[in-house]
Order: sequence, then C-alpha cells, then structure tokens
Amino acid sequence: MNDIPRPKAILFDLDDTLWPIGPVIEEAELAMHAWLSEHAPKVAQAFTIEELRERRMALLAEKPEHHLDLIKLRRAGLEAAFAHVGEDLARLDGAIAQFSAARNTVKLYHDVLPGLHRLAEKVTLGTISNGNADLEVIGLAHHFKVSLAASRFGKAKPDPSIFLAACEALGVAPHETVYVGDDLRLDVEGAQKAGLRAVWMNRAGSTAHVEAGIVPDAICTDLTELIAWLEQQLAD
Repeated sequence: MNDIPRPKAILFDLDDTLWPIGPVIEEAELAMHAWLSEHAPKVAQAFTIEELRERRMALLAEKPEHHLDLIKLRRAGLEAAFAHVGEDLARLDGAIAQFSAARNTVKLYHDVLPGLHRLAEKVTLGTISNGNADLEVIGLAHHFKVSLAASRFGKAKPDPSIFLAACEALGVAPHETVYVGDDLRLDVEGAQKAGLRAVWMNRAGSTAHVEAGIVPDAICTDLTELIAWLEQQLAD
C-alpha cells in the first residue's frame, strides 16, 4: 500500500515552465533600447544592449540582494547608465515601463491552458516565482489561488520559507504539495528540502539531473505528462 499522501495542491514556477522566457527578455530588451534611442538617446548611443547587461551583472555581483527583484536591478543599472552620460533621469520610468510591458508579452507553451484547466479539476493550484511576471497582465491570475513572487515576499527560491508560505496560504501541508519547475537547484532541490514533492519540467529532454545528483519525484516534458503522473498519484 502506498503511504505517500495524495497531492492536494500543485505549485508552479513560471518562466521556462509555463512559457519560454529567453525570447521574451530578448524582445523586451530590444523594445527598451529602441525606446531609449528615441527618448534617452545619450544612453542608447553610449551603451549597447549587451553592454547594459554586462553593467547590470556587475552591479548584481556587487549587490547580490538585487537577485530578489530583477526589475529593481534593471532600474538600478539604468539609473547608473543615465547618470554616467548625463541623461535626464525623469525618462527612466518610461524605459522601465517599456521593458515591463514587453516582458509580460509571453507566449504560453501549447499544453499550458488545457493543462491548467484539467489540473484545477483535481487539485488546488498556485505559483511561486523569482521573476517579475505579472499574471494579471498576462491573463493567468485567475487559474491560481495563491501566487508568491520573491520580490514581494522578501525571500527567493530555493529558500524553504517561500515554499512553506505558499503551502500555508493554500491551506495544505508541504508533504501534500507538489512543486513543478524547470530549474533543478531552485525548483526541484529547493522544494524537496522544504518538504514538498518536486516535478522537474524538462521540456528539452535533458539529463542534467544525473550530473547534478538531484532526483526529482517525477520528470515531465509537458503538462499532459504531469496530469498523467498526478492521476496515478491520486489513484494509488
């Protein structure tokens, strides 16, 4: 007889789990740089997208606390660039707004919407993210009872507290909760150390978990496989 509790809730990561984030950030940075060219030309002329990124990463190395809020990191990096070339800081908000709008223009993986509808019939759903996606803007917020973002919570994955807080908000115990994400360290290992079960969303068919020595509770390539795994857990 299976003594593992049946899942009552599933928590999702967002970026690269429900949509690919690389193309989104690329487009957002292009859109912001184009905006800078028109509205803050001194910055656009002095720094390429790559140079702004390098300065931002250097700033993160100096102030690692910025990893909690990547929009604040981007703002701080831009503020330094504006100051460096003597550009009007009043235009900074416009640049960030341009980036944020494009950053929330995501293209869901094809399995996500039908998968969320089916999963919601079986368990309670929520999200935990270290990123800055706005689920209201994206149009997914209504699928989730609870959504925690590291920037607002004050701790980021893999810190156990953000996983435990989400479980508490959902009214379920950690061992009754499954976390689904693409990052082996932040999502799988982080969730397991907090007492949750963890499903690795491995859309690319990677074997990185072998080298990492991390053993997910399940490995799925999409939400269809996740549903099949969940149905088995509920039937056992």
